Amino acid sequence: MAAEEVTLSSHIQHHLTNAKMCSTDTGLAFNKACADSGFWTWHIDTLAWSIGLGLVFLWIFRSAASKSTTGVPGKFQCFIEMIVESVGDNVRDTYHGNSKLIAPLALTIFVWVFLMNLMDLIPVDFLPAFAGFVGESAFGMDSHDVYMKIVPTTDINLTAALAIGVFILMIGYSIKMKGIGGFIAELTLHPFSSNNKMVQILLIPFNLLLETIALVTKPFSLALRLFGNLYAGELIFILIGAVGLMQLPLHFIWACLHLLVIWLQAFVFMMLTVVYLSMASSNNSH
Repeated sequence: MAAEEVTLSSHIQHHLTNAKMCSTDTGLAFNKACADSGFWTWHIDTLAWSIGLGLVFLWIFRSAASKSTTGVPGKFQCFIEMIVESVGDNVRDTYHGNSKLIAPLALTIFVWVFLMNLMDLIPVDFLPAFAGFVGESAFGMDSHDVYMKIVPTTDINLTAALAIGVFILMIGYSIKMKGIGGFIAELTLHPFSSNNKMVQILLIPFNLLLETIALVTKPFSLALRLFGNLYAGELIFILIGAVGLMQLPLHFIWACLHLLVIWLQAFVFMMLTVVYLSMASSNNSH
């Protein structure tokens, strides 16, 4: 794309497009060549940033654990302990089952999602422009054909993958705590029930439909809430970046407001995960 062809619309689209990799009949292809590749298209920027930030999370907490002391803790140890204790308190107040997995899972979700959301505060043109420069100078590519979307949670594929993981845990905990028979009974004998066996049998299709919808909407809500809030925030940053010199004070104001969104969305995702797993672990979630 030549410089004179760049419009506000194409600029926004460029910043909101993932770097793609796919397999074709002629070998590996990238970006625009993957337009018709179907389901098996890898968003390599989402994968790279999410995995990299996951490793950063592990390194930070591993470093804090290896340097921890029973004496007077340093500021770094105090900060990490505050996060761990805060997550632990929320899990104890919310999860009413008995599982050693829930607290570490909640901590991982909160910190990992927070780090991915935090990428939204990096200036929107910085890393995409750098990626375009590398692609142009090292590989002879047109810089406008090089994409770099650095906020993994603005990719619905990433948020859906996280939500599917939670959904699998929900099903697993339901079966573990209630057995297969109890899980099936929960889907077919609620919310409508009757002491009359014939009426109870007639109500099974309606109960199954309602309970299946209620079950499936939980991961959908997790995925769409996180994606929608972060995608909207990134879009506003991009629009602010197009106003010229006035973008600096506007960026600062929106970044300050967005700090709350970044933290809150990570916290909400964590808490809803714990709530859903608590419901799955309950003998009677109705």
